[in-house]
Amino acid sequence: MGHLAGSKSSLIPLIDRLNQYPIGLVDNAHLREILSILFSPEEARVGAAFPLHEATLEELVERTGTPAEALAPVLESMADKGLVMDMDYAGHTYYLLVPGLIGFMEFTFMRRRADTELPLERLAQLMSEYLREQGRGGQPTEFFGSPTQLTRALVYDEHVPVNSRITSYEDARAILEQADYLAVTLCYCRHKKEHLGEHCRKGAPVEDICMVLGEGARFLVRRGFARECDLPTMLEKLELARSLGLTHVTDNVREQPSFLCNCCRCCCELMAGVQMGFSDGIAKTPFLAEIDPERCDYCGACFPVCNVKCIGLAEGLRGVARAQRYAAIDPAVCLGCAACLDACPQGAITLVARPDPATPPRDKGRMFARILWEKGRLWPFVRDRVGLGVRRLLDPGRRSG
Repeated sequence: MGHLAGSKSSLIPLIDRLNQYPIGLVDNAHLREILSILFSPEEARVGAAFPLHEATLEELVERTGTPAEALAPVLESMADKGLVMDMDYAGHTYYLLVPGLIGFMEFTFMRRRADTELPLERLAQLMSEYLREQGRGGQPTEFFGSPTQLTRALVYDEHVPVNSRITSYEDARAILEQADYLAVTLCYCRHKKEHLGEHCRKGAPVEDICMVLGEGARFLVRRGFARECDLPTMLEKLELARSLGLTHVTDNVREQPSFLCNCCRCCCELMAGVQMGFSDGIAKTPFLAEIDPERCDYCGACFPVCNVKCIGLAEGLRGVARAQRYAAIDPAVCLGCAACLDACPQGAITLVARPDPATPPRDKGRMFARILWEKGRLWPFVRDRVGLGVRRLLDPGRRSG
């Protein structure tokens, strides 16, 4: 481990390849040390040679120049570490290089393994520092700075105004009910905090609180990063998350989201991004929380509940006597998740419709295409897909994934 940290030539091709994804990785010393711990030299070389789409073993043999008998165990090792996804389709196994975020950085802390050789304390420190260093000019801007967001918040449906309705893709329960495969896993953020000697101030568990769905969940279960779970149990965990005042976050898509996280203000990297000033870094629900100044007695019970810290003293009241003060919500920051509503003993907080709510992209392909277009990275994906289709068409031994 650490064998690549000082090797610029070994890591740059891998970093360049990872930076072709919608969410790239800003190159700096922290990133290079992280990659040097997670990737062996051969894994870094193989990762750098991956196409932008899925590939068979035979296609990777051509790209890497490595014989199949030598390449297969490398891919197996990478899949076991969550660096590569292996997926079976129509009798073929396809491999896909996993992005850094959301991807192998999260997967690294999504399981506990007594036999791991990874220095998890060092990785936790490196990843935490990496996601905050350089401020808005570093990795936070790469993750949160696009007009099209990668993730979005979900509302507690029991608090939706009676004159409003939510669609199935805005309803956490419906998302779970419609998924064809369900699994639970460790919360990456809270597990990472454990290795930094910190714990969730809301008392949220590390184990079995974050949820993965669909084909990605099957891979994670197969490789030991998650465990299969039935729907009733998943719904119970959803209720536990709500009782703790956690914010539900999922993919910013309408169809087939791949995860549902339950996030707190003190541990979650997504919530931290909003608190760093990326007020639009997570797509918002169609609602806003609103405080009735006539009912609010400024008790402060809602302040520590909001997971993006958007509740505070109403504007213009700083010099006013406490008895005349009331709280207010910053509508530019509020996610509309409703986690704060039950915290108010006066019942002063309600949800109202957000003006001009955004509609998420239909699926992950469209979401990624939007982000790539916004970042000027779409053409390599188009070229890669066209080239892949032509090669498979010309070779009848290959099938499209």
